[in-house]
Amino acid sequence: MKLLVIGGTRFLGRAIVNHALAEGREVTLFNRGQSNPDLFDGEVETLIGDRDGGLGVLNGRSWDAVIDTCGYFPRLVRDSATLLADAVQQYVFISSISVYPEEAMQQPGVDEHTAVDTIEDETVEEITGETYGPLKALCEQAAEAAMPGRVLNVRAGLIVGPHDLSDRFTYWPYRVAQGGEVLAPDDPDYDVQFIDVRDLAQWILHMVEVQKSGIYNVTGRAGAITLGDVLTTSREISGSDATFTWVDGAFLEENEVAPWSQLPMYLGEQVPGINLVSCEKAFADGLVIRPLSETIQDTLTWQATRPADHEWRAGLSREREAELLAKWHVVNG
Repeated sequence: MKLLVIGGTRFLGRAIVNHALAEGREVTLFNRGQSNPDLFDGEVETLIGDRDGGLGVLNGRSWDAVIDTCGYFPRLVRDSATLLADAVQQYVFISSISVYPEEAMQQPGVDEHTAVDTIEDETVEEITGETYGPLKALCEQAAEAAMPGRVLNVRAGLIVGPHDLSDRFTYWPYRVAQGGEVLAPDDPDYDVQFIDVRDLAQWILHMVEVQKSGIYNVTGRAGAITLGDVLTTSREISGSDATFTWVDGAFLEENEVAPWSQLPMYLGEQVPGINLVSCEKAFADGLVIRPLSETIQDTLTWQATRPADHEWRAGLSREREAELLAKWHVVNG
């Protein structure tokens, strides 16, 4: 099987290429050659170009499927899907569960039939918290319009694991491994939902193999894992002496602690359904989730290879955490 991957050298794209090569598939990358350009040197063909006006390098070629890992604006997705309509059998677009509006996420069980979010100006090309989801939804629609019935729209949840530069999961295993008193938000039974990047990559390739199309929510099983599970498993894996102080949402809000960015995976009561999205359709079509312990162990192993002075993109600094814990203990005795 011949695959074209748009992107292919960062996180999910990297995992897809690794799995594809391990399965003996022929892979061609199309990207700007700016991120990890030598990652697959000698293993794959790389076509250098910018998807904004630089798709011509793809002309005259054909593949079984294309996997678009980096489409954010409908105009550009429309261009690539239109150009490749006669060159591939299937277009796989990596979307996001962020396509669902916040009001829909007030309840658990959002599924593929839930209406997506909209935006007044559909031509905007600036990514913000308000535009990201609606633009992803428009990208899905652009691909489907260009290749009707041949598009697999993958609405991924939080993607975690080795090579995740966002630190939206890595913070917790790493922080717990350092030991001591750990500030944890809300309650150990707080539901979290995510997917190991390798499980997502493997499922995508499976869906390409069986030529499935349509819309799928793809993340962990709703209600299967809590934040307490993540922290206690991280302690077991690392062997640290970490203890957990669960701090309520009112205190965090009062002290201007930002959910998600400073306390990854935690969103308080803003959107209670965001960690309880239904992915039963994907599980019915072969999605398999590896044990939490494996994701944590491999994340810690990868984290250990990073420079000690790398800049964390999520989580609390140790100084800020200590300050908050001291204040919490004064208030609560």
